[in-house]
Amino acid sequence: LFVFQYPIRPASMTYDDVTHLSAKIKPKQQKVELEMAIDTLNPNYCRSKGEQIALNVDGTCTDETSTYSSKLMDKQTFCSSQAASNVSRYAAAVYKKGELHLTPLHGILQLRPSFTYLDKADAKHREREAANEGGDSSQDEAEDDVKQITVRFSRPESEQARQRRVQSYEFLQKRQAEEHWVHLHYYGLKDSRSEHERQYLFSQGHGLAENTELIKSPSEYLMMLMPPSVEEENDKPMAPSNVLSMAQLRTLPLADQIKILMKNVKVMPFANLMSLLGSGSDSTAVLRCIQQVAMLVQGNWVVKSDVLYPKDTSSPHSGVPAEVLCRGRDFVMWKFTQDRWVVRKEVATVTKLCPEDVKDFLEHMSVARINKGWEFMLPYDEDFVKKHPDIVQRQHMLWMGIQAKLEKVYNLLKEHLTPKKQEAQSARPLLVSGEQRVSMAKAKVKQNYGQLEKEFQKQKAEMKSNDASGKMDVSSIRIKEEPVSDEEPMDTSAYEGMNNGLVNGLHTEDDSTDPLNGHLPGGCIDRVAQELKAFVSSTFKKQFVLTLSELKRLFNLHLASLPPGHTLFSGISDKMLQDMVLDTGCKQILVPFPPQTAASPDELKVYALWEAGDTYDQHRQVLLEIFSKNYRVRRNVIQNQLSQECGEDLNKQEVDRVLK
Repeated sequence: LFVFQYPIRPASMTYDDVTHLSAKIKPKQQKVELEMAIDTLNPNYCRSKGEQIALNVDGTCTDETSTYSSKLMDKQTFCSSQAASNVSRYAAAVYKKGELHLTPLHGILQLRPSFTYLDKADAKHREREAANEGGDSSQDEAEDDVKQITVRFSRPESEQARQRRVQSYEFLQKRQAEEHWVHLHYYGLKDSRSEHERQYLFSQGHGLAENTELIKSPSEYLMMLMPPSVEEENDKPMAPSNVLSMAQLRTLPLADQIKILMKNVKVMPFANLMSLLGSGSDSTAVLRCIQQVAMLVQGNWVVKSDVLYPKDTSSPHSGVPAEVLCRGRDFVMWKFTQDRWVVRKEVATVTKLCPEDVKDFLEHMSVARINKGWEFMLPYDEDFVKKHPDIVQRQHMLWMGIQAKLEKVYNLLKEHLTPKKQEAQSARPLLVSGEQRVSMAKAKVKQNYGQLEKEFQKQKAEMKSNDASGKMDVSSIRIKEEPVSDEEPMDTSAYEGMNNGLVNGLHTEDDSTDPLNGHLPGGCIDRVAQELKAFVSSTFKKQFVLTLSELKRLFNLHLASLPPGHTLFSGISDKMLQDMVLDTGCKQILVPFPPQTAASPDELKVYALWEAGDTYDQHRQVLLEIFSKNYRVRRNVIQNQLSQECGEDLNKQEVDRVLK
């Protein structure tokens, strides 16, 4: 809500007619521009001066770009500026029936006359002078001499150069100019809308019981309303921004303490972390917080990549964005989950990053060994793995999701996925003499002869037992004969006389809930269906359109966040997941992708939420039908089709929202 108050009212201006006032705003900059009409019929208005100003600004011709279409200065523009940098201590007060109602202010703007029309007049004057100088020059003047130019290729921008460019005046002016104006509607003082908005200046509570935060002494309330200004302590020694004492660290919340420690140390065993946090820290709370900022590698915690490389940052070496850096560092962390050794050249080949960035990744969590590679800096923490198997299982599920993502991004080969046997590679060849080789061969022959003799005796015993069992009476065996049909499933029940506790090779017990033949007991099926339906519904309400591949990836991440023993761990097949998607109101969109596409079959299966219950259901359905006919459509075609099918003209913002 913007409230304009005019302290000065010139005799040549009128504010009574709302048609003579228009306003527009740039919300991010909190910049307001107000345009008021000038009463040109007022006796105080100088008509000749108004005509002269309009002539200087627009010239003799009038078109849509003219500032004053009536060839007369008939309006004045006011532009806002910040009246105060900090308005948190100011409030608007209304006194009514012995009550003082306070409303906090979010900004105070001062309106001043804008003289941009004078800049436009100066530009017109310079154009006329340039045209006159160009007309006086000779038409037979020779062309300009050919000048030699030098072409230079720009180097990658460093972080310091980027910060200087972002803080420059030209960059700030460009960003301010790029923001679009939002036009406002003016309501007069006696308008019903103004009266309605004015009621919000009065508190709706009628008793102190509802306003418990105001039950304070006058001095305490005054201190809350106007807190003392915080002044910098000059006598306090200045410390580096990245240095934080343990006393200061323990004053922060637990999550912030863990994040700061992991960001500085990068790799730490859980026991060391608990010792740094102090004796009063709860291990359960620490485990809950550490999983938000770190990943488990060989029983130790390694800080997550997005904590070290936040969004909208870049590499100080190569200028690569943070997203690419996080992906490359995740690959290094994943390699250390497979083996204790990592080769730097292999990482650089897969990630395609510069050597400096790869070296930073490896130095975070490993130590270089001559002629061997990079070894993980901490030993395997068996104590933590034995004490917290649920955490280990959950982290394993998370690493499986990261591995699937890395395989898709980097096109990893089988040699990258299988851990290397470093011990076998680093083993030195032994020198064996001829006599030793002969004795070793004789011992091996004797050993093989003994094993072959044992296997031969075992086979003879098995043949005798088979001959004896072949003479058994088969009269007790009954074979159920039924016609084979596609509609009726085959009966797989075992005969009571032959029941030995096995059903299709699986042992069964009375209290067992393990799946048989991929099926679950009735009560468990209902619980699994409810959990699966809740996941699918919430996912499509956020995403609206998903491929089967992306849905499976999100489902694996969801499984990783669940506690051990959850019902969804019983096994969900792709068919169950697709059937549940269709049962929740989604439809499969048969997008005609080109035949030469390299996408996998799961990526070609597209599912979309058909009805979300909002105002854009019809538009979304039209859009999905368009994409069911062609996988690539121009924007103007989409906008025209939406207008024809929905019977209304959509603006650019509404079309963008539907497309998003």
